[in-house]
Amino acid sequence: MSYFLTAALYKFVELSDFAELRAPLLACCEENQVKGTILLAREGINGTIAGMPESVYAVLAFLRRDSRFADLVHKESRSKKAPFYRLKVRLKREIVTMGVPDINPNLMAGEYVKPEEWNKLLDDPDVVVVDVRNDYEVSIGTFQGAINPHTKSFSELPEWVRQETALRDKPKVAMFCTGGIRCEKSTAFLRSQGFNQVYHLEGGILKYLETVPEAESRWEGECFVFDERVSVVHGLKPGEYELCRACRNPISQSDKASELFVLGVSCPHCHDSKTEAQKKGLSERQRQIELAKSRNQLHIGARYNSQEKLDDI
Repeated sequence: MSYFLTAALYKFVELSDFAELRAPLLACCEENQVKGTILLAREGINGTIAGMPESVYAVLAFLRRDSRFADLVHKESRSKKAPFYRLKVRLKREIVTMGVPDINPNLMAGEYVKPEEWNKLLDDPDVVVVDVRNDYEVSIGTFQGAINPHTKSFSELPEWVRQETALRDKPKVAMFCTGGIRCEKSTAFLRSQGFNQVYHLEGGILKYLETVPEAESRWEGECFVFDERVSVVHGLKPGEYELCRACRNPISQSDKASELFVLGVSCPHCHDSKTEAQKKGLSERQRQIELAKSRNQLHIGARYNSQEKLDDI
């Protein structure tokens, strides 16, 4: 039985010619019919791609032929449905947007903690544990006892760090995120602010869920991912959450049972924030989606435009 392979990847590395890398990388992905989003910036590469396994591996091999990506690490998961419907290779100022200049994770990031050792760190009474993801991600799952900064975007984290007194209550700070990239930048920022004992989960939540047996896990809930799977659980199996196509927030079965949920139009998270004109437009879009579905066609409105939350990967 065929399946779609998803590969998540990133690397902080100086790419002075990042703009010139876009065209050949785009061509390679198109040739192999690989979908997803890849960001290129002077500070490195970040992305998630999916397709037939041999096609994804061909793109990864293409990248690793560049000596700067020779040791590029990726994380894999499988799904029966296509995680992405389109391909984007974008040029950015940062591969994960923090908005703080002169933060170099290659030189300043905290100490890696392997997934197998993460539980031991969680038990350390001298550690403050911080989930550096955004509120909509934390809402569906996190580690026991972790602090939620309640950020709406990663660029809000530096100000939270400057003001949060709980970070200074204990000598050590441990941070985690989905795949590891936000942790590298956030721990580098902490060190720039004078924090000395800073740690982060190597490979992020995804590697933990892939590596640590569920019986030994400290993870509670599901992990939001930036593709059509919406969330994953232990073993990186697809979770139960779906996506509100109106606000792009993850929604549960109880959310869908709410009187505030209207397919493609609103959910309990966004119902009160949308005008009647917006709801009317969304309702028409949903009608067009359902019409296209009845004709066995893919409507553009059915696609998850991950760009809105892309910088939070």
